[in-house]
Amino acid sequence: MIPWLSAEQAPRFPRHLPDNEEYPGLIAAGGALTPAWLEAAYSQGVFPWYNRNEPILWWSPDPRAVLFPEDLRLHRRYLRWLKSCTWTITIDQAFAAVIKGCAEPRKQQADTWLNPAMQRAYIHLHQLGKAHSFEVWDGPRLVGGLYGPCRGQVFFAESMFSRQSNASRVALTAACIRLRQCGFSLLDCQIMNPHLESLGACHVPRAEFLRSIRSPRPAAQPRDWQWVLPACDLLEHLPIHQPESRL
Repeated sequence: MIPWLSAEQAPRFPRHLPDNEEYPGLIAAGGALTPAWLEAAYSQGVFPWYNRNEPILWWSPDPRAVLFPEDLRLHRRYLRWLKSCTWTITIDQAFAAVIKGCAEPRKQQADTWLNPAMQRAYIHLHQLGKAHSFEVWDGPRLVGGLYGPCRGQVFFAESMFSRQSNASRVALTAACIRLRQCGFSLLDCQIMNPHLESLGACHVPRAEFLRSIRSPRPAAQPRDWQWVLPACDLLEHLPIHQPESRL
């Protein structure tokens, strides 16, 4: 049976996670989407994910899909295109707009899991300095981005979106570069899918993932989240040698 969490009590998640064969990774329901609940959740590798008209559902998959920044797979065709890209990358300049972009229904989707309550929750977390966004601009137009909270050496990449071809890939490229510069060891991708796997994501055991959350990184500096960069300049920060498997 999945534990029910009372929103009236202090945030607390099960220490011994249930083995849910029907919904692998689902550990609890209930609670609230306040900053206190979200911070408690992410500190234990737990994230909220639920559909409209459902209670808040909390997940902690085992194994966990993650992306090590240095393992991002970039195809040569994309790298050639990036050389002439005129877009601009920023951080934390349009968090609410990135959330809105991520909430837009995708192809063959009538609705989105990123409902208004979830959007407000992450915007509040951002206002507290606990969640961040990477934006991709084509002139004054926001064409892509991603967002997520962070804890320890982990950036929890909650969602990303693209309004033009390659825009979300540029956001992810920028995130991998900047997060590595700032001492993060991995991006949480939560649950594996073929697209994430093609980008270099892999599975790690939950225990290993939790160690990354608890591992300290260098103290965050305001400049960590102050970044404006032409997209074509991302090439200067990528590894010089690209493995054959990334062609």
